[in-house]
Amino acid sequence: MNKYLVLLLLFTATLQAQTVVVPDSTGVAKNNDSLAVSKPVNRDTIKPFKKYKAEGVSAVVGEYVILDSDIDKAYVEMQSQGISVDDISRCQLLGKLMEDKLYAHQAKQDSIMVPDAEINGMIDQQLQYMISELGSEEKVAAYYRKDNMADLRKDLFEANKSIKLASLMQQKVIEKLEVTPEEVRSFFFSIPEEERPVFGAEIEIAQIVVEPKITKKAIDDVKEKLNAMRADILDNGTSFSTKAVLYSKDPGSASKGGLYTGVKRDSPWAKEFKDQAFSLLEGEISEPFETEFGWHILYVEKIRGQEVDVRHILLFPEVSQQSIDEAQSEIERIKNEIEAGEITFAEAARKYSDDKETRNNGGQLVNPTTFDTKFDLTKMDPTLSAQVYNLKEGEVSDVFTDRDRTGKSSLKILTVTKKYEEHKADYAKDYERIKQLALREKQIKVIKKWQDEKVKDTYISINQDYQDCDFAGNWTKK
Repeated sequence: MNKYLVLLLLFTATLQAQTVVVPDSTGVAKNNDSLAVSKPVNRDTIKPFKKYKAEGVSAVVGEYVILDSDIDKAYVEMQSQGISVDDISRCQLLGKLMEDKLYAHQAKQDSIMVPDAEINGMIDQQLQYMISELGSEEKVAAYYRKDNMADLRKDLFEANKSIKLASLMQQKVIEKLEVTPEEVRSFFFSIPEEERPVFGAEIEIAQIVVEPKITKKAIDDVKEKLNAMRADILDNGTSFSTKAVLYSKDPGSASKGGLYTGVKRDSPWAKEFKDQAFSLLEGEISEPFETEFGWHILYVEKIRGQEVDVRHILLFPEVSQQSIDEAQSEIERIKNEIEAGEITFAEAARKYSDDKETRNNGGQLVNPTTFDTKFDLTKMDPTLSAQVYNLKEGEVSDVFTDRDRTGKSSLKILTVTKKYEEHKADYAKDYERIKQLALREKQIKVIKKWQDEKVKDTYISINQDYQDCDFAGNWTKK
């Protein structure tokens, strides 16, 4: 069972790959540092291995090379996703990396295509993240030991394309797999009772959000500030970049002078932001405009075909104490009505909540990781967990202040709509969860069969340091 869980963990991690990927030896990182800047490799958590060399070649699969340092980065990537690596050896991770490369190699053989535009979009997101972490394009290029961003983009393109090809190939192998009720039943009852999984305590949560009202005067004041900055830049030649560093409230770009590079029409930016970016000529500055994040002025620095480099300054209207007091009174009134039985929590959410995403569903929150309504108490956001941990079903939390990603404050109350206590897997109660486990086991078996067949026809070379590994697949072709 333990071996099964390790395989399942590795397989699930592969299926749930993140948008921001870690390039390996087919990409550009040529030192031992992790791509996750804030999370350096912790050597204490990495399994020791004889004759380990930072840039030694661990294996070759088809046209792809895997370095020992790629195994280090794989450990870091799993840790960044909250996956424990205590029981995962270097041999197991090398086996997973070889599997990834086998997918990519076979995808090319099967003529699986990936649009260049899709890969370029992934690169844009990665570079924006890295620039926000390191501070400038020059520092990012230097981090990857590249002379310029063009060379970096070229190498990132190849790395991302290989990863995407592997993902598509894996999906193709398992896309039509299903499990029947009888297969689910057989899977569950084949597990000895003492080894059946234990499902942790979970809860379902609903919220009501009341945002302090922004007055017309506050909006006029922020527009006036932006217009004054715009006039100073246009009339007096003041640097837009300097203004952004000094005054912009955007944490992702303020330190870079408000700069965002490679903005595209299909990029995940606010519509109003893109409308301004693609309606101005190079060197022009927009009038103040509003998005869901606040108020902006935008400067088009460079137009490059279908992409533009822009700088912007973001400001928030100030919320008056009177507005805060009124919001506090409003949410306390709502809470009192619910507790008095005058209205249900769900009805109050539909009637009063300012959160557009949850109010029509009675305030019900959706888990952003699993996309269902259940939250594991041990894996919840600490701020959220602190508010609901001791609540009983139907009980309403105290009023608390929350801040979104833009720094904007709102007042909230929460309720626990359903509690699920920690328990050993039950066939009837946990059928859907057990079904997913059964499907994953079937996928693992199908993938192993596919892998064994393809390994026979693919060039594979494994460094002698790893020849004694007990791989899950027949990589050594013994």
